[in-house]
Amino acid sequence: MKLLNRKWRKLILGLSCLLLIIACNGLQPTSTTSPKLELKTLKVATDPTFVPFEMKNANGDLEGFDIDLMNAIAQVVGLQVQWESLPFDGMISTLQAKRVDAAINGITITAERLKTIDFSRPYFKAGLAIAVRENNQNIKDLNSLKGKKIGVQIGSTGADFAKTIPNAKISTYNSGPDFFQDLLNGNVDAVVGDAFATLYAIKNGNLKGIKVVTNLLTEEYYGIATPKDSPYLATINQGIGILLSNGTYQQIYQKWFNIKPPQLPEKV
Repeated sequence: MKLLNRKWRKLILGLSCLLLIIACNGLQPTSTTSPKLELKTLKVATDPTFVPFEMKNANGDLEGFDIDLMNAIAQVVGLQVQWESLPFDGMISTLQAKRVDAAINGITITAERLKTIDFSRPYFKAGLAIAVRENNQNIKDLNSLKGKKIGVQIGSTGADFAKTIPNAKISTYNSGPDFFQDLLNGNVDAVVGDAFATLYAIKNGNLKGIKVVTNLLTEEYYGIATPKDSPYLATINQGIGILLSNGTYQQIYQKWFNIKPPQLPEKV
């Protein structure tokens, strides 16, 4: 009887140890990490002076085409956007230093910029246009800009384009409103800038006395800029694709430009 009790005691002890091991293993935290990067907050730079893409309303809140688009992207992919205001000419260096995760500001995708930063798929088809005072009859096309005083925004593709105009005297400005005012004041003969921003400014910005004089000088595409090899780029592209396919992009476009958007390529 004592022998039997010993055997039962050993068996019970062994089973108890086994159950304890199983219980302890069950208490170990299981990994819930997905191979997909989980994004929470995205720090996005913008310069709220590029009407109607980004600007501040009477309450000081950000609004505009780019703002609506970025917020919509965040919503469909589960991101939170933390906006950071930066001057346009400092965005590329800020992205290179990885002090922000992305920038949206009507930034044209160019081969030169792709050397130091990455871009999302194109989200807007744009181009450069010439604007002059309404009573100007001398400037009618690109050739008539030779030797003229031209206003451009610092760091923009308009500034790069103006450098190719023979004998042009170029004045640089921090924002569009500044060079439009100088144009009205007669300090420059013309401005070279984004066609949509110029047309919107003329229509809605009380810029009476300014006109666009020619067809688009260039055809270009805007992209959302990120640092090189950004872990966020694929998710941003996914968001743009969703908005293009579910009709949200068209709704945002028509809200700001009152026309149907053109087809966009997946890459340029």
